[in-house]
Amino acid sequence: MIACERDLARGEAFCGIDEAGRGPLAGPVVAAAVILSPDFCDSRINDSKQVPEKRREELYDVILKNAVSVGVGIMPAEKIDEINILQADYAAMRIAFAKLSPRPALTINDAVTIPDLPACQIALVKADAKCFSVAAASIIAKVTRDRMMREYDQMYPEYGFAKNKGYGTADHIAAIRKYGLCPIHRRSFTGHFTEQETPAG
Repeated sequence: MIACERDLARGEAFCGIDEAGRGPLAGPVVAAAVILSPDFCDSRINDSKQVPEKRREELYDVILKNAVSVGVGIMPAEKIDEINILQADYAAMRIAFAKLSPRPALTINDAVTIPDLPACQIALVKADAKCFSVAAASIIAKVTRDRMMREYDQMYPEYGFAKNKGYGTADHIAAIRKYGLCPIHRRSFTGHFTEQETPAG
C-alpha cells in the first residue's frame, strides 16, 4: 500500500472509488466510495481480490466503523443490458459518490475517469492495491455484492450463485444451458450460451 496517499490528494479531503462485478454473467455491478479519516490505517486492507472472503467480511465492519463516510451504488442486470456494463459501472460510481457526506472535491479511482462526476479525479492504475481508500472501497463493493449473490442463491438455487457469485464458471454455464436464464442474468452477456430467453422460475 503506498505511503503517499495524502500527497496524491495534496492535503485535500478525498474519497476512493472502486467497483465489483463488471465481469459476471449474472447479478448487479456494485460501486463504493469511501472517505477514510487521515489517521486511520489498517494493514489488512488491500485490493479485495487479495483478501480472503472471511477477512473481507471482518474488514467490511472495520471500514464502516472507522470511515468518515461510505456510499454504495448498485446497477442491476436489466440496467446493464439497457445501457451496457461500462455505462452501468459509471452510473453506480456516481450514485456511490452522491451518497457521501461530506462530499469531497477530489476522488481517487481505480484506473478510470468517471464522466459527469462533480469532482476532480485522479485515475490511478491498480489503485485498489496502492491506496487505502480505494482498497477500502473495493472491499465494501465486493462484500455488498457477494451478500446480494448469496441472497439470490436462495431464490435461484440451481445456478450456484452463493459459490460462483454470478461468474462464468463451468458449473454456472452448464446450469444456464440446462435451465435457461433467470431474471438476474445479463442477457447481453449470456446470449451465446442458450437460445432460451424465458426466465427460469
